[in-house]
Amino acid sequence: MNTMSHLASTALAEFHGLLDFMSTSRWSQRAGQPGISDFVLGNPHDGVLPGVTQALSRAVPPQSPDWHAYKIAVPASQAVVAQSIGDQTGVVFEPEDIVLTNGAFAGLSVTMRAAIEPGSEVIYISPPWFFYRALIQAAGAMPVRVDVNPETLEIDPAAIEAAITPRTQAVILNSPHNPTGTIASPSRLKDVASVLTRASAGRDKPIYLLSDEAYRRIVFDGGSAPSPAAFYPHTFLIYTYGKTLLIPGERLGYIAMPPGMHGREDLRDALVMSQMMTGWAMPNTLLHHSLAELESLSIDIDQLQRRRDLLVGGLRNAGFTATMPAATFYVLCRAPNDDDLAFTEQLAAEDVFVMPGSFFEMPGWVRFSLTANDAMVERALPVFRRVAGRSADLVLTP
Repeated sequence: MNTMSHLASTALAEFHGLLDFMSTSRWSQRAGQPGISDFVLGNPHDGVLPGVTQALSRAVPPQSPDWHAYKIAVPASQAVVAQSIGDQTGVVFEPEDIVLTNGAFAGLSVTMRAAIEPGSEVIYISPPWFFYRALIQAAGAMPVRVDVNPETLEIDPAAIEAAITPRTQAVILNSPHNPTGTIASPSRLKDVASVLTRASAGRDKPIYLLSDEAYRRIVFDGGSAPSPAAFYPHTFLIYTYGKTLLIPGERLGYIAMPPGMHGREDLRDALVMSQMMTGWAMPNTLLHHSLAELESLSIDIDQLQRRRDLLVGGLRNAGFTATMPAATFYVLCRAPNDDDLAFTEQLAAEDVFVMPGSFFEMPGWVRFSLTANDAMVERALPVFRRVAGRSADLVLTP
């Protein structure tokens, strides 16, 4: 078996449990049915934002003969994105350094294939988004795991530094972080930038930072999420509109390179070529044309925050240890006896469905998605109390 076949087989083996859950679990049989509380994925349960439908509808009628032709880049959309992320991050981006993609999933894949050499190492932060390891392996590189601080659940710059070797070519950083809901502070991002700057000294090219900012606008309590691009110039800023608009099935996102990026002019071509070789990883033309309107829209963050408070309060009142996320869609809850799979089954028996932490390198915990609607949360609250009452060795919240 060649190296790439081996890497693909390894990635598939790692997904066996997740794929089995998605296809054969009790949740897979009940998803979409009335009367359940579905906290598994970041899917919409309250319907799409009216503005999204209106923007897409307005973009359908052709305004030129090539309106629905192949689109690698639409300059007007690139300009909109450059202005928006400049306003949000304080970094001035050039429109030609914006590469529109069909979501952050594709953005990560395209970036790794364009910037990472086979046989190199890529550091990722654990607990991770499900697909980091597989994407690294698909690019022919080796994933290197670095855990968050177990007490604070925050990224650990010293641990990142300790994991860097001469083969390290990139670090994937996800802030706000799925699944912990933590936000990397400016001081912590400066520390990471210092680590990567020191480690890059004397190399032909710097260690790249792949900044997965899918949840940059899903922030609670009036906070904000700074971008590593403001502190480290060799950052690929990767974003998706699927979270902000809660339309994960409409694949729209981008890769943005700051003006100080090493080799950015060559990387522009490399990224587009990688998009083509990945199977035309550009958004469809309808999304290109509607981006200017979509950029200004967002789901109701205040409603999500109220849902967070209700869910966390219900879990803690029942006696569970639950996190209070500063951002993202997700709440983590400690499973009784640290058995996340058994806890998932206990809840599923009462039509409350969650994601086991074993699927994202966090055994002993389960993940709740706040995209469940309010009625689902209300139905789940008495279930938490009943399950807690049956758990003799329940880990109580301090």
